[in-house]
Amino acid sequence: MRVKTRTVGRDLGRIVQAVSLMLIVSIVVAVVNGEFYAVPAFLVSAIVMAGLGTGLFRRYHDAEPPEKQDAMVTAATAWAVIGVLGGLPFLLIAWTIQIDPFPVWMNTPPMDDTTVIFLHPLDAVFESMSGFTGTGLTVAAVEEKLPRSLHWWRSFIEWIGGVGVIVLTVAILRRGGGGGSYTLYESEARSERIHPSIVTTVREIWKIFVGLTLGSIVLFLLAGMPLWDAVNHAMTGIATGGFSVHAASIGHYGSPLIEYAVVPVMVAGSIAFPIHYLIFKGELHNFYSDLQTRWVFIWFTIGSLALTVILAVNGQYGSLEESFRIGLFQFVSATSNTGFGTTTIGGGTEQVWGAGATLLTCVGMLTGAAAGSTVSGLKLIRVITLVKGTVWQIQNVLVPETAVRYLQLGDRRLSEQQAQREYTEATVVFALWLSFLALGVAVLLSVLPSAYPLEYVIFDVMSAQSNVGLDSGITGPAMPDTAKGMLILNMWVGRLEIIPVAVLLGSVLQRLNLYK
Repeated sequence: MRVKTRTVGRDLGRIVQAVSLMLIVSIVVAVVNGEFYAVPAFLVSAIVMAGLGTGLFRRYHDAEPPEKQDAMVTAATAWAVIGVLGGLPFLLIAWTIQIDPFPVWMNTPPMDDTTVIFLHPLDAVFESMSGFTGTGLTVAAVEEKLPRSLHWWRSFIEWIGGVGVIVLTVAILRRGGGGGSYTLYESEARSERIHPSIVTTVREIWKIFVGLTLGSIVLFLLAGMPLWDAVNHAMTGIATGGFSVHAASIGHYGSPLIEYAVVPVMVAGSIAFPIHYLIFKGELHNFYSDLQTRWVFIWFTIGSLALTVILAVNGQYGSLEESFRIGLFQFVSATSNTGFGTTTIGGGTEQVWGAGATLLTCVGMLTGAAAGSTVSGLKLIRVITLVKGTVWQIQNVLVPETAVRYLQLGDRRLSEQQAQREYTEATVVFALWLSFLALGVAVLLSVLPSAYPLEYVIFDVMSAQSNVGLDSGITGPAMPDTAKGMLILNMWVGRLEIIPVAVLLGSVLQRLNLYK
């Protein structure tokens, strides 16, 4: 069945319209911070996005509701388009500072060696895609040197991206709870409902998300973080994005109290929104009765302790408490796909962490946490399905053909047909995930100097594809353009969980009549 281009065009227009509203909010932030020179850049970006979105919507407003394949193509296309267009504020603000056509009262700062990076369009797109996908890898050399307008834009796009641009669109521009809204909602790798109406579900998700963000701000202020830092880190922390206003991330503060305070925020971002909803209603047993939530805590505990042991045995840090604190923080940051850092993992060609600690952290990045949260990665439910499903498949060989068998996943009892379908889906996603990961590693190995350790290359590609943001010293402004382009692709693929990308590529091949 062919994808309905008109339907994709209309829904893409709606999504771009919704995102353009983010730029209007950002104008207010620029004015409040006295950065008047940034206002034209945000305004022009808003006009471009709103014009493109409105044009697409008006041209295709009478298109049919989306089917599943249409919604997947819309999702894949929208995340690519938004990732590119979201680079406009970076590019235009850098140009504004470079040219400085404004009077003194506009407060245009001198150009510095960090903002100048965004004069290169690829770097602007890299930063934008990293933000919207909730990755947090950055080409900004020293984040402290960025204008507050760009601090805000980086944090804001991560915050919105954590829930999803389609979820934003459904909340703002959709009316009613029709099938078209739900089909689009599913295309963004979501299926959970809090209420029967999908629009009501989406708005409930936003209420929970805003509440968690405000709670995180209060927690960070109590731990001693300045207000501007607390707002930005709360937004990127609960969204499991990881952009920071400091080059050293959370390690900038040198405060164990702040480091411990950030951990529960990253954990909160790893729990599915429907579980948050039930917990807020007082049903606290969901902390342990829900399969995914239970395994979030189990996996975080096992991984953190294992990483602590490796770091302690290697004599990496001065005390057992420091090894534990760093092991806990880094493993939770990696597995929640947040990407905040408190220590240096690698210096590019200079090795800091050994292969054991680096690869264990990679495993955490690969699995991710709960589906239905803000995290990426494979998701724990898929990992559980793969493990239990493989055991179940092996056991099938040992039972009579006439036996009626079931697969128990938490409180779900799957029939043989259901089990086979979910196991196959998890296997396909895992295989495609590893294929794109291998492609990324191969490209980086081909363009980077041979002095970079293999585990560090795997680490940075895994960080990009799992939308984490930790790096081993490879990712940065000096990285070759080919490597940047590859990591942009990895970030895009990882945020969409592979399948929509495959559907988009399939539809393009079909349009070009390349199928035989």
